[in-house]
Amino acid sequence: VQLQAFGGGLAQAGGSLRLSCAASGRYSMGWFRQAPGEEREFVAAISWSDKITTADSMKGRFTISRDNVKNTVYLQMNDLRPEDSAVYSCAAKRGKHISPILFARHYDYWGQGTEVTVSS
Repeated sequence: VQLQAFGGGLAQAGGSLRLSCAASGRYSMGWFRQAPGEEREFVAAISWSDKITTADSMKGRFTISRDNVKNTVYLQMNDLRPEDSAVYSCAAKRGKHISPILFARHYDYWGQGTEVTVSS
């Protein structure tokens, strides 16, 4: 499985970015982030059946979605804050899962991260 994440960059506080992760098929997908010196953190996930879960701290600001034709998962990030600065990575899990996968250790494949920097 090949995963490619892109769309990171520099944004100002209050701004928006959209991350994309193209997969070579249909999987349960997740977004995670890791800031320097911090543990990896769950951001959002979409199951094979398109059920969605978003971390509480990001609900209302971050939205995960999928284009089933392009096998691409998006993370729309609005109202960005400096504390959202991190490397964002997408992950994929084999199998036709109904529920979103929340834990990084359950994913089978990882893409290269894309860095997001939010200035105040």
